[in-house]
Amino acid sequence: MALALRANDLPANPGPILTPPAPATPRINGPNLFGARPGSPFLYAIPATGDRPMTFRVENLPPGLSVDPATGRITGAVKQKGDYAVVLHAQNARGEDQKTFRVVIGEKIALTPPMGWNSWNCFAGAVSEEKVKRAAEAMVRSGLINHGWTYINVDDYWQNHRDSQDPALQGPFRDPQGNILPNSRFPDMKGLADYIHSLGLKAGLYSSPGPWTCGGCAGSWQHEEQDARTYARWGFDYLKYDWCSYGGIASGKMTNMATVRLYGQTATNAEAAIYPYRLMGKFLREQNRDIVYSLCQYGMARVWTWGASVNGNCWRTTDDITDTWQSMSKIGFHQDQAAPDAGPGNWNDPDMLVVGQVGWGHLHPTRLTPDEQYTHISLWCLLSAPLLIGCDMTRLDDFTLNLLGNDEVLALDQDALGKEATCVISDGDLRVYEKELEDGGRAIGFFNPGPAPLKLDFKDFTRLGLNGRQHMRDLWRQQDLPDVGDPMKDALTMTIPAHGVQLYKLTAAK
Repeated sequence: MALALRANDLPANPGPILTPPAPATPRINGPNLFGARPGSPFLYAIPATGDRPMTFRVENLPPGLSVDPATGRITGAVKQKGDYAVVLHAQNARGEDQKTFRVVIGEKIALTPPMGWNSWNCFAGAVSEEKVKRAAEAMVRSGLINHGWTYINVDDYWQNHRDSQDPALQGPFRDPQGNILPNSRFPDMKGLADYIHSLGLKAGLYSSPGPWTCGGCAGSWQHEEQDARTYARWGFDYLKYDWCSYGGIASGKMTNMATVRLYGQTATNAEAAIYPYRLMGKFLREQNRDIVYSLCQYGMARVWTWGASVNGNCWRTTDDITDTWQSMSKIGFHQDQAAPDAGPGNWNDPDMLVVGQVGWGHLHPTRLTPDEQYTHISLWCLLSAPLLIGCDMTRLDDFTLNLLGNDEVLALDQDALGKEATCVISDGDLRVYEKELEDGGRAIGFFNPGPAPLKLDFKDFTRLGLNGRQHMRDLWRQQDLPDVGDPMKDALTMTIPAHGVQLYKLTAAK
């Protein structure tokens, strides 16, 4: 069910809703596995669509975990390493569903890409505790939590600012013991994390290895261990660590402790780029809490080749995205070089989603056309990218919910094999991306970055590495199509809109 809308919340050009409604019977969504470290607090809310009330049970839970039958939340802690095969069950008055699931207790977390929301693309420097709570409530009320959306992440401006004229951002950066202090908009950080957890969601936070964040708030420089302990004590589950003013330290060009955002151009050697991330990664790993570690440093020094070595779980491969075709397509269609280094626990991050109401403090409907938005979500899921919604969650419209609530599309992103798609065909205005899946199938995205519709009769299935008959599934429409595979008889006929996509799954016919 979509949230209630005000007239000015609707997109200027709402597009066709392709995703059919979820059935009234239970359907368990989300990944097929979840990882945690031994002894760390465990929270996994079973994502299931269908009529409520619904009850949950789990077979073969490892010792230390239990499930709330009313909410489906699995909590506790597991001391013993292991790969535990369990079975999830969801039941309502209309039926029951079950799903085989793996609980993996070991050294790796984020075995599938994180999915959630981040405050920056909608609120920027105007973020507050109340806005974050409303976003968390909307994640539940909209039903997106039932599709696997999990994290509620506070970006910049929860700290005090070095020179803001806003009284809400003025105050000491740290207490006499050196502990970082939130600004007056965030009076109770532990209470905020606890509230987010009470909804079955997880909480994320933001900092910088430099003395200042990108916006000029207090960073973690020379307080890394202390801050890691503080974030864990508050109960946060995710840290975005943004290069920002550390560029001045790396280059020796700090001026009155007031550098501006320098991206990566001043880090001329790999060690200068790696050092601050290794330091915080070490301290995060020492906490008795799993904290997903997101390296935000714009791809410098080929971060995908070393991000895992500093305990990173995901890392930005690019500069910031904006809600334009030029920005989104340039980022999305240029990720192949990093693909070999992605996999379970370690994800390439092409930045946040720019659908819905965005605006970095000045909200407006995304400037991406409906077809461009389908391309955006399809491509990010094929790339096994972290999926962080950037819009105002309290202003979700039906079209945006359709984009964010298609479980067959999201399943590509959450596939346990963790294989990032690459471009296998580039021919004129045609780009074909292929992704191997855990079940032996392939996801195929036919993209048209050109300015006019593209008609296609595709027969060259061997170029996709496919042999024999293939079952075809249209993932956005969740419809089966006729089998294909014989180049002498079969053709996959389609019209791809300008800047649009056709997204399929192919599975060998038996």
